[in-house]
Amino acid sequence: MTNKTADQLVGELAQRFAQVLDGVLPPGKLALVDFPDHSNVGDSAIWLGEMAYLRQRGRLPAYYSAIADFDDAACRAAIGGGPILIHGGGNMGTLWPKHEAFRLHLLRAHRGRPIVQMPESIHYADPAAAKEMAEAIRSHGRFTLLVRDARSLAFAQAHFDCPIHLCPDAALMLGRQQRSPAAVPVFALLRTDHERAADDAALPTGVVVDDWLEEDSAQKRKLRLSLKLGKLFIRDPMAQRAVRQRRLAEWRFQRGLAMLSSGELVVTDRLHAHILSLLLDIPHVLLDNSYGKVAGFADQWTGDYSGLLRATSRAEAFATALARRAPQMVTG
Repeated sequence: MTNKTADQLVGELAQRFAQVLDGVLPPGKLALVDFPDHSNVGDSAIWLGEMAYLRQRGRLPAYYSAIADFDDAACRAAIGGGPILIHGGGNMGTLWPKHEAFRLHLLRAHRGRPIVQMPESIHYADPAAAKEMAEAIRSHGRFTLLVRDARSLAFAQAHFDCPIHLCPDAALMLGRQQRSPAAVPVFALLRTDHERAADDAALPTGVVVDDWLEEDSAQKRKLRLSLKLGKLFIRDPMAQRAVRQRRLAEWRFQRGLAMLSSGELVVTDRLHAHILSLLLDIPHVLLDNSYGKVAGFADQWTGDYSGLLRATSRAEAFATALARRAPQMVTG
């Protein structure tokens, strides 16, 4: 395996994403649905990457929605016979039931309309749930599924009767990012939700741990007030929604970049902390999550990044990061 710079790898993977989408995206006005209106930075990065691609291709959505504000009739009126794009991520399967239920609803309520599922990682713990999705896909007839790793590809090919394509994550469409100066030797961004792997290693000196699920409530209130004032200057409700989604996603994305930049090195078990560290060109130690999503993506696409190190436990990851930093301390 040859070591690649962040510039090389990000450029290659963004090009691959665009090539796959160019090959599967049907013509017509389109909808982008399941906007991630929550604090997980990774989902905002994916959404911004999806939008970056659509903007490049002159295909900005005619209809935008989160799950909570999706309206079947309004979507149909906005896009005519055009396609629905479902925001990608790691929510296809049994881990995130709300998103799976929404996907099933779209397949059942919009039969015959092209629906493209943007790149996903798949995990079904219940065969009955996989069977229900398979039946909805078969009955729908015009569903295209993009997957982010070999394991998801194999599962989809074994269970789902639709076109399936291997595709990198949309966040790579955001390109290389500028990092701010580091404040601590090692910053560990580690999952605190139900996808975390069970591991309670002691925290060594020089390592700061956080997750990116907690948002600053004062900053969020300020942003929401600014968005409310902005509505006074935009009359069209869909244009208002588009601006709101973009501003929220950009705020969350920048928060994630700032958190990761705080470490000279990063340790993480979050897929998008890995992807954003690559965009920032920050050396980092990668751990897997609970079901293999993170390692599967790295094995498929990013394993030859020159700044990537791997570990199988938190203790090993902390030790690896501190050892990697030691020569810098001596020379610096």
